[in-house]
Amino acid sequence: MVKITGFVTRDVRFPTSLDKTGSDAMNAAGDYSSAYCIIKTDSQHEGHGMTFTIGRGNEIVCAAISTIASLVVGKDLDEITADWGKTWRYLVSDSQLRWIGPEKGVIHLALGAVVNGLWDLWAKTLAKPVWRIIADMTPEEVVRCIDFRYITDALTPEEAVALLKEVEPTKQDRIRDAEQNRAVPAYTTSAGWLGYSEEKLKALLAQSVEDGFKHFKLKVGGSLENDKRRLTIAREAIGYDKGNVLMVDANQVWSVPEAITYMKELAQFKPWFIEEPTSPDDVLGHAAIRKALSDTPYGPIGVATGEMCQNRVMFKQFLQAGALTVLQPDACRVGGVNECLAILLLARKFGIPIVPHSGGVGLPEYTQHLSTIDYVVISGKRSLLEYVDHLHEHFEHPASVKDGYIVTPTEPGYSVQMKPDSMEQYSFPGEPGKSWWTSEEAKPILTGPRI
Repeated sequence: MVKITGFVTRDVRFPTSLDKTGSDAMNAAGDYSSAYCIIKTDSQHEGHGMTFTIGRGNEIVCAAISTIASLVVGKDLDEITADWGKTWRYLVSDSQLRWIGPEKGVIHLALGAVVNGLWDLWAKTLAKPVWRIIADMTPEEVVRCIDFRYITDALTPEEAVALLKEVEPTKQDRIRDAEQNRAVPAYTTSAGWLGYSEEKLKALLAQSVEDGFKHFKLKVGGSLENDKRRLTIAREAIGYDKGNVLMVDANQVWSVPEAITYMKELAQFKPWFIEEPTSPDDVLGHAAIRKALSDTPYGPIGVATGEMCQNRVMFKQFLQAGALTVLQPDACRVGGVNECLAILLLARKFGIPIVPHSGGVGLPEYTQHLSTIDYVVISGKRSLLEYVDHLHEHFEHPASVKDGYIVTPTEPGYSVQMKPDSMEQYSFPGEPGKSWWTSEEAKPILTGPRI
């Protein structure tokens, strides 16, 4: 029996604003950061969980992690995992903490780190990767992981079990696909950051094509003229008739009418979808954009969102409103594995493919498990997963791509255990002489204007 004895939080920030990695129309200079939680036990095992931010405010999420992680100290892991749905409800039911949510915002980001840390710990004690734990469950056991409060008007536990049973007979075939690294095709955003020069864009696109990628995403929304020029470069690199697919992402920069007008101008480049065209909370706005772009002279343009979507309730409404072509949950903005399972099942019920948000430090490590779970257990259909080739070297078991597919994780855990040296080197504000943030190199970020 494993008992939880304590926890540690770490504020870890990588200075990606220096080279514009991650830059887009809304977020010009982010420092990819991890609000990190290490769950301590009376055994040799630790649980590692994190939530992704882009710099300032990471310390606030770390403080919130401490308020939630304290709820599991002294508890046996078996007690926590025996009824996951009950545990998840318990972790969101502190009435005073709910007041600063409920189930959204900073407090929910913190919950994601704690819940994912618990799954990492459980997976290590079972000597399995997280995806395999879910794959080895019965439909009833999967459904018991979920808190269905607020979503039974769209999906009941009984419906969820029935959906899972539909694909259960062929699950072993899909497990074999996963074991052979053929479960999750990858797409790349690494070439498409808005702050990159056109020369860098051309070079990275050429490299991505050479690496075998078939799906490419570029950021848009800076200016129409620049976007047309960059998308022309992209289409010259990937072609229109070579089986390659283009996607674009505006990161919430437009109003609804602006998104419609702007995307009709970009329709000539035949993007599959526009991601985050407007406010992430505007369900009806996304529905209006989807309707308006469903029949352009160059073909339909789909609508995708989810990386800033706060919880299963919001996803339920997007699906009920017919607002999405593609659903993009974030592994830690929502409340960890359990709420992700609810969201994946909602997407299955409404027939919408999931393409998780992975554009951040640690996110590809997380989402490789979620996409594998979706294919093997929930939808039975291959979708896509974003792969951003940055900062993987800081993790003990980094995500990777081979022959256009995500390499299925096999190590026990949830794949986000960060190397101690990386944690120390990029700790914020950091110890003088140890942390990069106390060096001269950090001063342009620390003393420069806020963007």
